[in-house]
Amino acid sequence: MTFAAMLQALKGQVETLDRRGNLDVSVSAITDDSRTVQAGSVFVAVKGEQTDGHAFIPIAVKGGVAAVVLQEPAMELPIPFARVADSRKALGLLANHFYGEPSSKIRMIGVTGTNGKTTTTYVCKTLLEALGRRVGLIGTVAYQIGDDTIPASHTTPGALELQELLAKMVAGGCTTAVMEVSSHALAQDRTSGCEYDVAVFSNLTQDHLDFHRTMEEYFLAKLRLFTGLTGTSKPNKRAIVNVDDPAGDRIKQLCPAPVWSYGLKAKADLRAEHVRLSLGGTTFTAATPAGSFSVESHLVGEHNVYNLLAAIGVALHEGATPDQVRQAVAHVTNVPGRFERVMAGQEFTVVVDYAHTEDALVRLLTAAQTLKAGRIITVFGCGGDRDRGKRPKMGMAAVRYSDVVILTSDNPRTEDPLSILQDVEAGVFEALKQRSQVLYRKVADRREAIGEAVREARSGDMVLIAGKGHEDYQIIGTKKYHFDDREVAREAIERRKTCA
Repeated sequence: MTFAAMLQALKGQVETLDRRGNLDVSVSAITDDSRTVQAGSVFVAVKGEQTDGHAFIPIAVKGGVAAVVLQEPAMELPIPFARVADSRKALGLLANHFYGEPSSKIRMIGVTGTNGKTTTTYVCKTLLEALGRRVGLIGTVAYQIGDDTIPASHTTPGALELQELLAKMVAGGCTTAVMEVSSHALAQDRTSGCEYDVAVFSNLTQDHLDFHRTMEEYFLAKLRLFTGLTGTSKPNKRAIVNVDDPAGDRIKQLCPAPVWSYGLKAKADLRAEHVRLSLGGTTFTAATPAGSFSVESHLVGEHNVYNLLAAIGVALHEGATPDQVRQAVAHVTNVPGRFERVMAGQEFTVVVDYAHTEDALVRLLTAAQTLKAGRIITVFGCGGDRDRGKRPKMGMAAVRYSDVVILTSDNPRTEDPLSILQDVEAGVFEALKQRSQVLYRKVADRREAIGEAVREARSGDMVLIAGKGHEDYQIIGTKKYHFDDREVAREAIERRKTCA
């Protein structure tokens, strides 16, 4: 491929301000990281949150790149270059073209929202595989291509990694890709060049305001997935939108593609009726455009009814029959770190969950309220270097719905753990004014906090360990240390049994 041919991918999408040098030079790779340059590659200089790729252009040139794409005014370069209005957006478009436009060759299902993305994508994958499809998965827990599983670097990977993953899915015989689409990825144009067939909206609650600044900016980032459903030649587009969430109504009005709404409260195209919740699972009647049918699932809690409805909508749109859906849903098992039970012969329930926002914590706790026999003991913390505004709100939620609250560290990153706990405590103390009977403790060491919760538990109690879910690490400073809530809880249970 020539540099000139690659630049054709930008036509009508990103303005090219200047071109110089021999544009017919052959290119064999594309990168935005000067550490990975090789002879014949194109280096795209992108301004990042921490570093500016333009500063590394000289290193890339020394590394033998064939051409450069940049955004800042052009410096004198001994190789061909193109200056564009937006190099970040250009990166996705160029990568899409370089890897053969993979998203145009498979069905693309994108799921966005504050909470529920991971479970919804896992259920979608199971339901679509029941149709005989080979399905790739991209999300928070892992990237899956057939039988190969790759640890996830981000919920939605960077533009280059994303297009390479999609190309591998096509080469591996996948007919469908199901992926979580984060607001960061949409705002940063990581999905530039992707052609989606179905877009799913789960909900919108406070998170990531350290990045988006306002809830409106956060919403507008999510909206881009839906407004982007037009403008391609792929047929049979649809949005599937939770209209029980106020933001869902706005998306429904602004989405240019056909919409199926879903919900429990509002009049929706897909509704769950006669819902029954238990610790063993969930049953309901799904009223859908394809008719009504019974649903039995191992997933627990009302929040998972929403996730199931969204996935059922995707499957029906993609051609599944109600019978196929009903049978496939029954085989869906728990998603890693999402209401995942730790069972080691104890007489109380221990659940590990990824809930790390106020809304997710409330959903987890209200689900526990409907299932509990005894007390709810909640262990949680808040991540450092992230949205501070949600910290006191999470503290209030924990006290409001728990009998015992143990506040601890999450991933403190470069913040002082005690400073993070102080922010959360503001909400804890406010809520304790109304619920003074709640037992509250602060244990900064997460391992000790989980151990204390296990020691506190009595027969019939439910211990909820929230915030990290599937993660098998803790970030302290800038380093990752092995830490898995599930392992730590199991060890604590075994110690308790030994000491009994």
